[in-house]
Amino acid sequence: MQNQGKIRRFDSKINAISRLVDSGIIVLTFLASIDIFQIVWQPVYVWTLLFSIILFNFFAESQDAYRSWRGTSIKDEITTILFSWFTAIFVLIILDKLAVKEQVYNDLFIIVWIVLTPIELLSWHVIVRMGLAFLRSRGYNTRRVAIIGATALGSRLENAFIGMEWSGYRLVGYYDDRVDAPETRRLNNHQVNVIGDINKLIEDTKSGLVDTIYITLAMSAEHRIKAITERLADSTASVYLVPDMFTFNLLNSRWVDYQGITAISIYETPFAGLDSFIKRLEDIVLSMMILCLIAIPMIFIAIGIKLTSKGAVFFKQNRYGMDGEKILVWKFRSMTVSEDGDKVTQATQNDVRITPFGAFLRRTSLDELPQFFNSLTGSMSIVGPRPHAVAHNEEYRQQIQGYMLRHKVKPGITGLAQINGFRGETDTLDKMEGRIRYDLKYIQTWSLLLDLKIILLTVFKGFRNKNAY
Repeated sequence: MQNQGKIRRFDSKINAISRLVDSGIIVLTFLASIDIFQIVWQPVYVWTLLFSIILFNFFAESQDAYRSWRGTSIKDEITTILFSWFTAIFVLIILDKLAVKEQVYNDLFIIVWIVLTPIELLSWHVIVRMGLAFLRSRGYNTRRVAIIGATALGSRLENAFIGMEWSGYRLVGYYDDRVDAPETRRLNNHQVNVIGDINKLIEDTKSGLVDTIYITLAMSAEHRIKAITERLADSTASVYLVPDMFTFNLLNSRWVDYQGITAISIYETPFAGLDSFIKRLEDIVLSMMILCLIAIPMIFIAIGIKLTSKGAVFFKQNRYGMDGEKILVWKFRSMTVSEDGDKVTQATQNDVRITPFGAFLRRTSLDELPQFFNSLTGSMSIVGPRPHAVAHNEEYRQQIQGYMLRHKVKPGITGLAQINGFRGETDTLDKMEGRIRYDLKYIQTWSLLLDLKIILLTVFKGFRNKNAY
């Protein structure tokens, strides 16, 4: 017991040190790059360093990079650091182009600095993680945790602590205000030990056995929770209320404060604040790059359509966009007729409406290339749930629970469902349910890295599919 707690509660100090070290790494890597390439120091470099540090710290703070990472994966911390650095560099380059009219940088020296800095930043953060994990395995920097409520939610929380032993959470046991003596209960196929009641918990807190308490009672037990928290005010432990949100199928839940009144979102878009900016920037940059690459192929496709069938090159369809607003989605025409009314017939194998050239376009998804204009203008995203016909939305929203939640984001040209085989005709309810399941999973787990992964996989396996005709 003597080792426990010697550097507990030092998270804020560690993070304060990390801020200083991160800024120091940026400066030292810059100076090292100058030395490697024997660059003559110029006064403008002072401004480069100053703005790079300010911008990096701004984006790092906006992403909460210096919070306590206890209980979160190293992948999340790495993603945050990389995003903060490269976003800072992106803004710095724009400022440089606007402010500096002449070339003052050696391009290779700048590239080396831009590439080496995140490597060193990540190395430092990984070393800190490994060091803390080592100390926690020896009993330092630990949190001695008590769970109030021998409930299924409490059991889930215990399993979470067990799954991240490196984080330093040490479960003392369960306490329950309705027990008179220690007892053993069975929850989620394993036994839990209820040590005692709230009086026992307060005694254990005063004696230093417990320093963090989690209340995991049902949301309906508000009177019990209030009584318990009032009792715990006589202790010095940190007390957390764990809402039983497993009752709901949450979609990007977040806390919102209205002058001291806290609300928890049940269904919400993942694209709020900075994430909205990231997603829009991703769509603009990638759409412009892709449109430049596919401009000539699109011209040949347009010629092919005109030579093989009568009618316009493009056609537009009414679809539901974000929050259910109707948008116009552009495609290369692949059929002799188009439908967009109250009743829509999906394209099927050997569909007589599809032209021979249109069949090729549909099999390879080339008919969807004009949708990059939708992405560029903001009515769609490159990655997101595929837009369905309005008539299909009205049909399936009555059959599939949570169907309309897919409209909490912009529709996409490709998506998580498409790279997992749910592309083309959805001729059964099971197929549509599978597609919606992946659509909602995308919304719940969105990240910039997930978008890039989906785009990469689409290139290799998403353009051709046996269900696309």
